[in-house]
Amino acid sequence: MPDYWPLFRTLRGLTAANLNRDLAAGLTLAAIAIPEQMATARLGGFAPQIGFFAFIAGTLGFAAFGSSRLMSVGADSTITPIFAGTLALLAASGSQDYTGLAGALALLVGAILVVGGIIRLGWIADLLSKPVITGFLAGISIHIILSQAPTVLGVPNISGSVYQRAAALANHLDAINPLSVALGLGVLAVTLGCERWNPRIPGALIALLAATAAVAAFGLEKYGIAVLGAVPAGLPRLALPAVDLAQVYALVPLAIVVSLVVMTQTALTTRSFPSPGEPPDVDRDFIGVGAGSVLAGLTGAFPVNASPPRTAVVAEIGARSQLAGLLALAIILALASFGTALLAHVPEAALAGMLLFVAQRIFRLQTFVEIYRRAPGEFVLVVATMTAIVLLPIETGTVIGIFLSLLHGVFIITRAQPIEFVRVPGTTIWWPPHETVQGEKEDGVLVMAFQAPLSFLNAYEFRRGIVDAVARAGRNVRLVVLEAGSIVAIDFTAADVLSEVIRTCRADGVDFAVARLESVRAQESFERLGLVDLLGADHIFRSVEQAIRTLGGKRKG
Repeated sequence: MPDYWPLFRTLRGLTAANLNRDLAAGLTLAAIAIPEQMATARLGGFAPQIGFFAFIAGTLGFAAFGSSRLMSVGADSTITPIFAGTLALLAASGSQDYTGLAGALALLVGAILVVGGIIRLGWIADLLSKPVITGFLAGISIHIILSQAPTVLGVPNISGSVYQRAAALANHLDAINPLSVALGLGVLAVTLGCERWNPRIPGALIALLAATAAVAAFGLEKYGIAVLGAVPAGLPRLALPAVDLAQVYALVPLAIVVSLVVMTQTALTTRSFPSPGEPPDVDRDFIGVGAGSVLAGLTGAFPVNASPPRTAVVAEIGARSQLAGLLALAIILALASFGTALLAHVPEAALAGMLLFVAQRIFRLQTFVEIYRRAPGEFVLVVATMTAIVLLPIETGTVIGIFLSLLHGVFIITRAQPIEFVRVPGTTIWWPPHETVQGEKEDGVLVMAFQAPLSFLNAYEFRRGIVDAVARAGRNVRLVVLEAGSIVAIDFTAADVLSEVIRTCRADGVDFAVARLESVRAQESFERLGLVDLLGADHIFRSVEQAIRTLGGKRKG
């Protein structure tokens, strides 16, 4: 396929030798996706076949426009609870209005992702730190468990806030159906066991088929086991969602939140499972997932997302192109068109058990423990984000998580302080002082370093640190050398503050020099913001030693 051809680049270079791997991956992917897409659709308040449509649209859109040869795109349990709760406030779950709003949301999310990919916004995915992502996923996991617990227990399912769901569940504990519990937990156990034994085994499909066979064979419906019943068959049809402009405007904030989560998960999947022999292209994968979401909106489905677990299975089997996803698409399309009668006896408790498996998988307990042990301070971010997701509307909790992540980044930068460097004995290396190394100083010379980007966030702390260090050193200081190896950038405010520090030092008879300004961005800023003119090119050096030899100072004995 020519390089300039813009569509289906993920099929380029496909050979007969790789065909068997792609076929095997496609069959396995279909076996995993069928129960998962049905369960995710039910989680969002949609008919099971809508989950099939989401997978078909997501896979086709990504295969046509994406970059990754391995990524699987479709309905996803991470984002579904986020938008389902908000849509339920605007329309009755499962109604035509609800479906229309979901389609419009998919179009908005898709458009944001496509534009984001075109203007190369891949860096946005890095706004969420790992502790915040861990807390976010834990909160989503708890929401999934609370929403599916009534179905597994065979008691009435009450919609509403977390408090209302928990209270309703507690009030109906005396009406638990043991058969429903056995089906739900049985599916969970089989799926979990197969995944731990061999991820290639479609445990979810095996468990779902077994549960369905048990319902049909023993007539469990008469014992209160709820089943899917008649599922309409047919091909997805292209049409614009039936919504008005006011409804579209109301969906924009939610679309931005969902898009950011999709960007983060897509970037994570792209980087975790790179295409064989090709560098990851996050921006193009944004376009692919966005195209899938647009197509999902036009087929009456809901926003789609990249799936790390499904992608991991495709990668493990050794797929070499998106042919694996297209084969799974064909199988699911055939099921949606001609085989929905097979789904009539699928017990709802089995699908709920499948979602409990998803919930335990995204909880990431091991990461919880790791963050607690290695970074107790950042563990607060995990707990705070999880609490916000659980106790507040999910989209509000997501925004709070994003804010906490950014606040944490700002906090790290603002904590940076100027450090006085010393010379490592017997060398020309200037290094932060350490209790195991007796560093040397130079008479009349103060070597200061700042180990962070210099910006408005920390410029005044930088000035205070330099001025205080000069004051502590006393009148014998003749030269201050700023070791700038870690200053990768400098903004206007910081340049203004640095200029003030330089003038203050010179007014007090202390010369000022900069050494090891290695960052290209920082060098350009020095030129553009007038710092080179103020210092003089003869006061910018490639090493601290060069500055000392040129501008004076003797080694302290």
